[in-house]
Amino acid sequence: MSDIVVIGTGMAGFGAAHRLHAEGIRPVVYDQNPYFGGHTASFRDAASGFLFDLGPHISFTKDARIQELLAGFVNQRFEALQVKLDNYWRGLRLTHPVQLHLNGLPKDLIVEIIADFVKVHDQPEPKIANYEDWLVASYGRRFAELFPMQYTRKYHLTSANNMSTEWLGPRMYRPSLEELLRGALAPWAPEVHYITHFRYPKSGGFQSYLAPFPDLADIRLSHQVVSIDPKSKTVRFADGKSIGFGALVSSIALPALMPMIEGTPDDVLDAARLLACSTCVLVNVGLDRADLSEGQITYIYDADICFTRLSFPHMLSATNAPPGCGSIQAEVYFSGKYRPLVQSTESIIDQVIADLRRCGIVRESDRILHRGANVVRYANVIFDLDRSAALSTVHGYLDEIGIQYCGRYGDWGYMWTDESFISGERAAEAALSSNSRAT
Repeated sequence: MSDIVVIGTGMAGFGAAHRLHAEGIRPVVYDQNPYFGGHTASFRDAASGFLFDLGPHISFTKDARIQELLAGFVNQRFEALQVKLDNYWRGLRLTHPVQLHLNGLPKDLIVEIIADFVKVHDQPEPKIANYEDWLVASYGRRFAELFPMQYTRKYHLTSANNMSTEWLGPRMYRPSLEELLRGALAPWAPEVHYITHFRYPKSGGFQSYLAPFPDLADIRLSHQVVSIDPKSKTVRFADGKSIGFGALVSSIALPALMPMIEGTPDDVLDAARLLACSTCVLVNVGLDRADLSEGQITYIYDADICFTRLSFPHMLSATNAPPGCGSIQAEVYFSGKYRPLVQSTESIIDQVIADLRRCGIVRESDRILHRGANVVRYANVIFDLDRSAALSTVHGYLDEIGIQYCGRYGDWGYMWTDESFISGERAAEAALSSNSRAT
């Protein structure tokens, strides 16, 4: 069963390799990049000393098994931090989630939001056809349009009435009238957010959680897959080399994977093209000052500010920045389906720094020690109304030809770290089962 091949070295590929290693198998794992880690990779700039992850990664899993595994992967050397989140809206810094902390808003607006909330809650529960329906039924239209619907346009790049509610889970808290009023009258600290505490490696960035990967698997980098033949069970790479496999586990993003598979029917290719995701330009800024924010993450609602979310890596671990310095990672989103990326990376960096100054986060007196950007082609899956049917078609075909898919972009879901790892484990388990039947 050693001919199980894994493609992708992110958290899902790591989960697959971990599961196979438990069976005494050292799998071969391929990646198109010259480094392993996928979206879990971390990079330190040698000149400035700042370290940035490929996105704001933290581990807040409540799964005891995954907690224990991740802690072991970094030899118990992790920071255990209390989460601190806030929001920026029209020059105000508001406690997160806003619906429980209206007291920071103008009084007239608070009255409008409460009146609207009471009105919708006095009515029978409406039929929910999309995310906008859910937002209005949960918060009233005034709040919904000012906050979550505006954030949706920036983060998901489409309108709330073009999105399903399949992705919600615990992400959006629906308050009672009593909770809404408490937060409108005075500051308070209810613990209702799905994240209260999280862990982060003491050194090396989030990728440190993948430190055991080379011991579990034969990792082969700079191998870009160009075609997969499910009949002959071969994978061909851009350099012309081919390999055979008994079972295949893939974390390649589905819109890229399906055209690679020889003989994929047109209706499946059409469905794959309907799957939408965002591309994120991660702008990384290092400053000569550490007191940049009270929270590790800030959500930005204003349409005229280019970034959607800010994180502050130096607040996760002191080793992410030189002593006395601070770091900012800004997320600017695009989508081939809804908002194509046409600007140069350098112009986006300039715009981010200008908007950071407008928000008062970066001062004119601050010295910028590092500036740079990473373009993440596949960032967040967009749960638009095309997704469900299209995904069913694509996954149905992959199931039919026996290719195991995993991770955020293989499962095409809104996955956190632990879920991606478990997804890889499950795909490896399915590959073991199919290989066992075949032999």
